[in-house]
Amino acid sequence: MEMATKASSYTPIQKSKKISMKQIIKYVVIILVSLMMVLPFVWMLSASLKAESEIFGFPIKWIPETFRWSNYQAVWTKVPFHLYYLNTLKIAVVTTILLVINSSLAGYAFAKIKFPESNRLFFIYIATMMIPYQVMMIPQFMLMKELGLVNSHWALILLGCFNPFGVFLFRQFFLSIPDELMEAARIDGLNEFGIYWRIIMPLSKPAIATLVIFSFMHSWNDFLGPLIYLTSDHLYTLQLGIQHFITEYNTEYALLMAAAVSAIVPTIIVYFLAQDHFIEGVANTGIK
Repeated sequence: MEMATKASSYTPIQKSKKISMKQIIKYVVIILVSLMMVLPFVWMLSASLKAESEIFGFPIKWIPETFRWSNYQAVWTKVPFHLYYLNTLKIAVVTTILLVINSSLAGYAFAKIKFPESNRLFFIYIATMMIPYQVMMIPQFMLMKELGLVNSHWALILLGCFNPFGVFLFRQFFLSIPDELMEAARIDGLNEFGIYWRIIMPLSKPAIATLVIFSFMHSWNDFLGPLIYLTSDHLYTLQLGIQHFITEYNTEYALLMAAAVSAIVPTIIVYFLAQDHFIEGVANTGIK
């Protein structure tokens, strides 16, 4: 009996040791994966402050001997980088605003307004997400050409402000809002648009933040769209403008890395500003 009592007394301690060991392994794996993901960005930042001859030296010197801040100055003066920055900012901001408006209105209609075949229509609309972009690329270009929007920022804005993912995101979030709030608003005399604007949207900050981050990052990082629709140099976005540092016979990697670092700053700022709402929106999207 005494032996059994001692054995049982050691069991929780051994179990806690096993649990703590699993946690240690889990954290080690997470740290290693995180370092693998962060390492390219650290190398990019380091290379942007080096001379051209030092970038591919081995072993890698993560901290440059001499910080060449002139690389960033050259990026902004050698090409009209500020113009590319403003073009990209214009497209990303306008597209994001229009996408939030369109997606929230459609999501509200699918979630809170009952009309015939609403679920089937929503299913068909969401099914368009399965169509690859390469399939729609030529028809979209022909449509923009007929509308006279080729070589214009409006081609990218109009194509970017309609997205089934945004409608899905808002619909799922709106389903979690009790219908009793809307019924009380209708009794008080609010119409559907008033309910949407005064009640639903103020409660939807997590969903808005989530879509803003996704939309802004997609528009900011888009390369194929501007490559297809923009032909004039003064309309180029950052992604096309960075090509100026890649020539047929030589690539200026120091300036290229400096341009890349300058290009990712706005996306990092947007993410950190909306980080809390973004996590809450992703976590609550599927909760009804």
